[in-house]
Amino acid sequence: MNPTTMTSHAPVLDALRQAIGAVHVLTEGDLTSYEQDWRRRAHGRALAVLRPGSTDEVAAVVRACAAHGVTIVPQGGNTGLAVGSVPDDSGTQVLLSLRRLDQVRGIDAANLTLTAGAGCILQNLQSAAADAGFLFPLSLAAEGSCTLGGNLATNAGGTQVLRYGNARELCLGLEVVTAQGEVWDGLSGLRKDNTGYDLRDLFIGSEGTLAVITAATMKLYPLPAAKLTAWAAVPSMQAAVDLLGLAHRHLGAGLTGFEVMNQFSLSLVAKHYPQQRVPLWQETPWCVLLENSDHESEDHARALFERLLEAALESGCVTDAVVAESLAQAKALWHVRESIPLAQAEEGLNIKHDISLPISRIPAFVAETDALLARQIRGVRLVDFGHLGDGNLHYNVQAPEGQDAAAFLREEEERINTLVFDAVARHGGSISAEHGIGSLKAAKLPHYKSPVALAMMHAIKQALDPQGLMNPGRVLAPPP
Repeated sequence: MNPTTMTSHAPVLDALRQAIGAVHVLTEGDLTSYEQDWRRRAHGRALAVLRPGSTDEVAAVVRACAAHGVTIVPQGGNTGLAVGSVPDDSGTQVLLSLRRLDQVRGIDAANLTLTAGAGCILQNLQSAAADAGFLFPLSLAAEGSCTLGGNLATNAGGTQVLRYGNARELCLGLEVVTAQGEVWDGLSGLRKDNTGYDLRDLFIGSEGTLAVITAATMKLYPLPAAKLTAWAAVPSMQAAVDLLGLAHRHLGAGLTGFEVMNQFSLSLVAKHYPQQRVPLWQETPWCVLLENSDHESEDHARALFERLLEAALESGCVTDAVVAESLAQAKALWHVRESIPLAQAEEGLNIKHDISLPISRIPAFVAETDALLARQIRGVRLVDFGHLGDGNLHYNVQAPEGQDAAAFLREEEERINTLVFDAVARHGGSISAEHGIGSLKAAKLPHYKSPVALAMMHAIKQALDPQGLMNPGRVLAPPP
């Protein structure tokens, strides 16, 4: 930290040390794990990293920052993909880590709810629910390190949105520290509360730009009696959509996962993780991963799955399929799917797109945009995979083989983003499905969001955070 900066900010640093203890106000040493985003797209410099241990301490931090005009960047597990939770390089922002707010406050079995602090690791919440005999269905690749607060701040999705919804649909209540340092206790586990504006939904997905989420009450579900996984080869994206329709008809609410992966994305897993067995990928342009959760029995689940796959093979939307015969086999299949982002990172820097479209429009979007990029960039490689069941694709662009990936990113990202986002808009989609806007897409948002919607968003930001202290420059770009 620059000594001049330290001196000029000495009063607020003293106030922060008094609020949460000097040991939890970090200004020296290697702070890379807080200051650099997971994709290594940005490495900022914080005035201090703050690690409060309670909601009251978070409130004290916000009050101190408000009194001294210091901006705040809230952070959970720092697994975001849109550069929304690391400080800028000015050395004037505080990084507010919520990781110490990691207690499960309670499980209400009769109400089917779990209340926990924002710093709870998602996987730990899943385990706590399972130990109590329940399912907490939010599941995503980063679940071993992402936190509940970050999941809610970005309205995280994952692999079971098809059945259970995004983080928003799973949340019944929040505890929030406002930009003025006041605490709103909205942790009610009520499923019906029609008493005015839904403040909970306002803060979910706001990426820390309106307030700090410190705790939440989340829905739980009964554990299924059986869970089966299948892997299917399909001849086209349209065939994958047709298979999804068949799966809905045969499995109903039991269909809890439906993932699609193109051949190139699976080839990267086979290349970089040869110890993994990737089924069928060399024989087909697309593969689908399906999950069936059944509340009767494994025999019932298997019978439904078999009828579905028979109908799919007969109709031609599936050319081959395998059904996991054990929990270990099912985990191995899911591990292949979850390894795609890691394999892509091993291949080199890439341009990521987290988009959503009406499912009926996805085949046309993929055909049109694949062809467009192939014409524009000779040898371009497309890593196309995602949650087809809820219309969310990770439509990622890899540099041509042998080309410098960093140079490709630097020279082509703006053009490729525009080409892809324009295609998304033509097909009635959204430029962000589950990763959020962060700082990466803040300048793009005005081109793809209604001016009326943006005006309302700016009005909400001004009303709740008039000093502009909360995660500035994220979601909403500064007005021109």
